[in-house]
Amino acid sequence: MTLIPFHGAAPRIDPTAFVAPGAVLIGDIEIGAEASIWYNCVLRGDVNRIRIGARTNIQDGSVIHVDSPHPGAEAGHPTIIGEEVLIGHLAMVHGCILHDRAFVGLGAIVMDGCEIESGGMLAAGAMLTPGKRIPAGQLWAGRPARYLRDLSEAEQAANLAGVFHYVELAKAHRAALG
Repeated sequence: MTLIPFHGAAPRIDPTAFVAPGAVLIGDIEIGAEASIWYNCVLRGDVNRIRIGARTNIQDGSVIHVDSPHPGAEAGHPTIIGEEVLIGHLAMVHGCILHDRAFVGLGAIVMDGCEIESGGMLAAGAMLTPGKRIPAGQLWAGRPARYLRDLSEAEQAANLAGVFHYVELAKAHRAALG
């Protein structure tokens, strides 16, 4: 992994978190307990902050960035990712809020000012355009993403099981890497 301080802020990683080789973390980033940042991810907190909660996983090749302050958005848009969030391979997450237990599918894009509430899911390949919000327990799909249906309790439970699978998988990778 590569850790790069930027403008006086350096990544802060809980000692129980797993950050894979090849991941690059820049600037004002905080990673919570048992979170995992997988191979070849880029997290760039250079012009705003990134916060990642406990047991969240950001899978291989994903990019997490922020929006800088500008007229009309004086605080810009940090990227705030809650606990037990699943972010699939090659996702792009930019200047948004992902609440606890949100799900972002493989190759999906979440843009500035978006919000995915707890248990909400953005399907693989979907694009959530600026300022959109996925309510709790809903599945949105498409480009641009639109409401598809409510998730069943079983589907939400399966997503949560995926979180704990990644917690264990991260421990196995850490052990394999020595």
